[in-house]
Amino acid sequence: MFDNKNLYKTPISEYGEFGLIEHLTKNLSLFNSSTLKSIGDDACVLDSKNKEVLVSSDTLVENIHFNLTYTPLKHLGYKTVVVGISDIIAMNAIPEQILISIAISNRFPVEALDEIYAGISTACNFYKIDLVGGDTTSSNLGLVINITTIGYAKKEDIIYRNGAKPNDLLVVTGDLGGAYFGLQVLERENVAFKANPNLQPDLNDYTYLLERQLKPEARVEIKNLLEEMQVHPTSMIDISDGLASEILHLSQKSNVGFSIYEDKIPMDNQVISTASEFGINPVTGVLNGGEDYEILFTIPVSEHDKIKHNPNFSIIGHATQNNKNFLITKGQNEFIPLRAQGWEAYLKN
Repeated sequence: MFDNKNLYKTPISEYGEFGLIEHLTKNLSLFNSSTLKSIGDDACVLDSKNKEVLVSSDTLVENIHFNLTYTPLKHLGYKTVVVGISDIIAMNAIPEQILISIAISNRFPVEALDEIYAGISTACNFYKIDLVGGDTTSSNLGLVINITTIGYAKKEDIIYRNGAKPNDLLVVTGDLGGAYFGLQVLERENVAFKANPNLQPDLNDYTYLLERQLKPEARVEIKNLLEEMQVHPTSMIDISDGLASEILHLSQKSNVGFSIYEDKIPMDNQVISTASEFGINPVTGVLNGGEDYEILFTIPVSEHDKIKHNPNFSIIGHATQNNKNFLITKGQNEFIPLRAQGWEAYLKN
């Protein structure tokens, strides 16, 4: 990060808090009529237009959620927005505003924040999201970013985690495991770099995986797609902590079990080949990896024909009455209990 010693690096103190906020946000555009007052006052002013308001919050901490050795700051800014809006999308709502708060140590110059906000701005432009507020402060712990996301939906459109019924089909968007194996590649190359800083990694065989890890995309189009297909999900969640973890959340909230089929889980060829390279079963990465930000949802079995041929969706299992969750293996049809072994915010000693 800014290794050229000859470049002038602007200390944050040169701007001050309010000057820094003005500098970082001066080129941001507004896209939504629900934003009445944005940055520049004590609070933003929003108009829900008689819809329900959904609010979520996420915090990303340096060396826990990201490693700046291999995470470009612009990508980090973009990913922060995706992490935030995915929670709103996972409730079948439309995200429209975000607030970004950053705690940053004095090792970061203004130019580093410019890079982060360039990524935030790019994501806001792509997803038509308004940045309407936030805060900046100093930190003794490196870089910490918090995003609060605000979305809207008609009351009858909101989908919770607790609506799945026995025999409902379990459906996932896109493909899974890319972010996890992208992280494995980055961590391996980071270890090699520490051993030999002159080593230049060849990452051409991992481009898809690296993009899934460093610059994931939110599935903001899914709401409209489901409406067009007249598909009515009964429960929904985004895949941030691993497929197994998210299935167990739906199971607990809906009071049902799930059986999923190993050979139905969608995986990119780079996931399969890289898993083999690392000596890992690719399904293990899918179940426990997370950060794919795909959408997992259930639908009534009566809607099977509406969705079965759509390339955006894969039916991977079904809900059961027994509150037990299993992976059914390919070929042998062995029932393996599902356990959440992926990301935990608080590690146990």
